[in-house]
Amino acid sequence: MVFMAYKYELDPNNEQRTMFSRHAGVARFAYNWGLEQRITLYKNNQGNNRFTDAMKQHKLLNSLKKTKFSWMYQCSKCAPQEALRDLDKAFKNFFRRIRNGAKNAGFPKFKKKGVHDSFRLTGTIRFIGHTIQLPRIGRIRIKEKREQYHSGRILSATISRTADRWFVSVAVEEEIEVPINDGPAIGVDVGIKRLAVTSEKETFSNPRALDSRLRKLRRLSRQLSRKKKGSKNREKAKRQLARLHLKIRNIRQDTLHKMTTRLAKNHSRIVIEDLNVSGMMKNHRLARNIADVGFWEMRRQLEYKSLWYGSELVIAPRFFPSSKMCSGCGHIKTDLTLSDRTYVCEKCGLVIDRDLNAANNLVAASWTETQNACGEDTRLLVDPSGLTTEQTSMNQEPNTIGNTVPFG
Repeated sequence: MVFMAYKYELDPNNEQRTMFSRHAGVARFAYNWGLEQRITLYKNNQGNNRFTDAMKQHKLLNSLKKTKFSWMYQCSKCAPQEALRDLDKAFKNFFRRIRNGAKNAGFPKFKKKGVHDSFRLTGTIRFIGHTIQLPRIGRIRIKEKREQYHSGRILSATISRTADRWFVSVAVEEEIEVPINDGPAIGVDVGIKRLAVTSEKETFSNPRALDSRLRKLRRLSRQLSRKKKGSKNREKAKRQLARLHLKIRNIRQDTLHKMTTRLAKNHSRIVIEDLNVSGMMKNHRLARNIADVGFWEMRRQLEYKSLWYGSELVIAPRFFPSSKMCSGCGHIKTDLTLSDRTYVCEKCGLVIDRDLNAANNLVAASWTETQNACGEDTRLLVDPSGLTTEQTSMNQEPNTIGNTVPFG
């Protein structure tokens, strides 16, 4: 049993668009109201009286509806209820990050109108033909026409707006039959110039979704800044800019989904590196190109798709010298720089593409988990040359992933 999410674009009429905006406004109001109440309680009280939860806040909000917030009755009760649950989850994540010693714990912020407008509904949600039935709103047309939209029990539906387009993401609980994957193992080296190079000499090109449209993005941003605030021309310019951002995102997502699905379907074992993306982003000359690739999104997709298609995802240790090690003899080249795109081994004379050499090292090495005397997890790294080194789990990720699947 896994949890999956199916996202479709909606085709609402003007009345339904108004209902969507109204529900998103109610959800935003409930979230901001709950956040303000939590801040006030924390400042004015002591002990356990400083804290509250989603259930208490929802009961209090219901008691105030008749006198102060009667306009909320125009929308489904699920919108404010789910917004308060999201707020409660945001505070739990905030306190968890504080306990883990995070420098930027990320205190929940107030939501702004027109920025990430969304709301979630529960209850009777079902697909009827090429429409979806939503509580209080009714039947909404779906742009994507297909005979069957999902096969499972619907848990909730999240309606969100991107640019001037509305989407619905349906959370479904369903059973999937994991196939027996007998494909070969593969190593994947990711980069900026080329999105990925595999040990099978297959290359995935980088679409450079943002970089190739940066000039137009800057032009639209300048046009938006020159428009008078509150004018219709400013709203038109804002929609044009938002549509371009959506197009960039769709191109990046389409490339990553096609690549990760191909890897997970056709290979029983996939080995990738544990990249320090936040550290790489500190290089201001490469930060935009690194963000444009989407390294973390690539890893996230491989994590849940490997469960769907019966493959195993292995995360190589962060300090494994995949690029500096010779895939022929195991010699480590210490003076390798980023500008060296061809690996030349001084020991055995191997001349090979740098990325292909790294992918070969990833697929050839193997990791076995043990515990040291202090009870800390360690890994015995066996490189292609047969040498064995020990690495602690301080900066490592598990070799395999759990049994839960995140919403894709």
